[in-house]
Amino acid sequence: VQLVESGGGLVQPGGSRRLTCTASGFPFSRYLMAWYRQAPGKERELVSFITSTSSSTYYAESVKGRFAISRDNAKNTLYLQMNNLKPEDTAVYYCSAQRGQETNWGQGTQVTVSS
Repeated sequence: VQLVESGGGLVQPGGSRRLTCTASGFPFSRYLMAWYRQAPGKERELVSFITSTSSSTYYAESVKGRFAISRDNAKNTLYLQMNNLKPEDTAVYYCSAQRGQETNWGQGTQVTVSS
């Protein structure tokens, strides 16, 4: 199982960024996919998830209305579109693939929101 996140970087408050997670080594279309984040000194928290067929999504209250999760099962790729970014969105963002008791993680990508 390999999950590789990309798209992180420095962005100004109010700006946008799209994160990408490229998956390989497992049947991507059968897994629930999620984005988590971990800010310095804080616990890792769930940001959003999407079911295997994109039939259902979930967003943390703190990002609802600003972030959008999507997936392309043909490309084994997960996305997180982040709009109206705030300084409190600064964190390392992790891609996760989950099925039953199995959870797999990417290495993370840093997103820093600062002027």
